[in-house]
This record gives sequence, C-alpha cells and structure tokens, in this order.
Amino acid sequence: MEQTAGDARSDQRALIAAGITVVLWASAFVAIRSSAAHFSPGALALGRLLTASVALGIVLLVKRVPLPAREAWPGILASGVLWFGLYMVTLNWGEQLVDAGTAAMVVNIGPIVIALLSGWLLKEGFPPMLLAGMGVSFAGAAVVGVSTSNGESASLSGVLLCLVAALAYGAGVVSQKPALKHASPIQVTTYGCFVGTAVTLPFAGQLVAELPDAPLTATLNMVYLGLFPTALAFTTWTYALARTTAGKMGATTYAVPALVVLIAWVALDEIPGWLTLLGGAICLAGVGVSRRRPAAPPAAPPGGGEPVRTAD
Repeated sequence: MEQTAGDARSDQRALIAAGITVVLWASAFVAIRSSAAHFSPGALALGRLLTASVALGIVLLVKRVPLPAREAWPGILASGVLWFGLYMVTLNWGEQLVDAGTAAMVVNIGPIVIALLSGWLLKEGFPPMLLAGMGVSFAGAAVVGVSTSNGESASLSGVLLCLVAALAYGAGVVSQKPALKHASPIQVTTYGCFVGTAVTLPFAGQLVAELPDAPLTATLNMVYLGLFPTALAFTTWTYALARTTAGKMGATTYAVPALVVLIAWVALDEIPGWLTLLGGAICLAGVGVSRRRPAAPPAAPPGGGEPVRTAD
C-alpha cells in the first residue's frame, strides 16, 4: 500500500516532534545530575512536576482547552501515576544508589517493555525491523553503560528501583496511546502531569525544607526540568505518539544515551572515551534500523503473471 503525501507529511511532523523530545530528555540527564546533590528524589520530582503543571495549566487557560472526554481518563490516570509520578521518583532515587552506567542499562529496558506491551495489548504486532533495531540500540546502550560505569558493585536496591522505573515508563507510554484516541496531546500531557503532581505531593515537606539551602543553579535546573524536558517534551511526545505506533516511539528514545554523551561533553566538559562514542553510534544506528520501512513487494503486471522486477 503506497503512502500518500499527507501521510508522509504527518510522519515527518511526528519525527520532528519526537526529535525535540529526545533532545530535551537527553538534556534532562545533565540537569538532574546538577540538581540531585541538593534535592532528594521525591522533592526533585515534585518541583519538576509543579513547574510543568503551572506552565501547562496556563496554556490550558489561555487556549480554553476543555476537559478530556471520559473515555480518555483511564489512560491519563494510568500514565500520570506510572510515568509522571512513579517513574520520576524511582529513577531519581535509583540513580543515587547506582552509577550512571548501570542506571542507563537498566532503564533502557523501558523501550523493550513498550514494544512488548504495545504489540500485545495495542495489537501493533512485532515488526521485524523494529525488533532488530531495538536489539541493536539496546546493545549500544549497554556499551555506553559499561563505558560510563565507575567499576563499583551496584546496589541491589538501586538496580531494582531503576527496573521499577523502566517498567513504569513502559506501561505509562502504552497507557497513553488509547487516551490519545479521545483527547488531544495537550490534554493527555497536562492532565497526566496534574495526576503525577498529586501523586508526588507527599514529598512537599522535603521540597519546602530543601529549597532554602539549595544553590540558585540547582533550583534553576529544577525549573528547567519542569518547563522543557517535562512540559514541552512530553507534549511533543504525545503529539508524535498520536501519529505513530508506541513501539516506534519507544525505539526512538534509544537516541537519548548518544545525545547525553554529546551534551555532557559540551556542557560539562566530560570528554567521552572511544567505547562511549562507539556505544552512542550503535544506539543511533539501531534507531535508524527500527524506523526503516519493509521493502514493498514487486508489483504484478496488468493481467496477472509474474511480478515485474527491475534490474539492479
């Protein structure tokens, strides 16, 4: 079946939106690293979500966006609790107990969870190119993880927290997809963020206690996390997710480790080793493979007969 010009434009817009998301999520790792020393995991998650909720709430008021349809709420609630709430807290917590390399390897199980759940629950199937690309990218993420590991034995509790984060991330993405049939990307993102903020409110006391002692740079990083990697990036994510499969969107996030390496190189002057660069290149290659379309079968000539094959 041929792709129409409209479909091609829609795919291109979805790819651009996904690219914005991936770049901003990669920058989040650098911002979290700068803030984690001054904020506890729950306080950092709540501060980030409060900032995003205020920004997205203003957009809703200005644009007069109505409440989502009733059918969208199960997916919004699930993604809000799992992805905006549980994922952010457990990831922040896990990264305090294990080195960045171990965390990266464990959390990158998330896109695999997305592919399996979306193939099963959303009936997206298991396209061979998608699975092959995810396998290549996961290998690249593992190489990045090994190259950035500090060589210490990983904390079991830290690994388990990162695993919970990966599972929450995967389940949260899959729960968003059905909600987007009944609500717009800005509705799904904003109300999911509101739910995540409510889930993390028990950490309000920690946030209030830690804010006065935190340096201005750490607080500004927390605000940045809320405005860009959360409010903006989650909106561009849902925009792209509404226009493609959850499996393909999950595979796209394998570009994040490669971009984290480059951003840390520029922003923090952390010069990557050759093994880290190799792993990042493998991640990007896997993303490219996952987004390739299978070759169309040769067209049959008019009146039947054998398919016409062009010369190589």
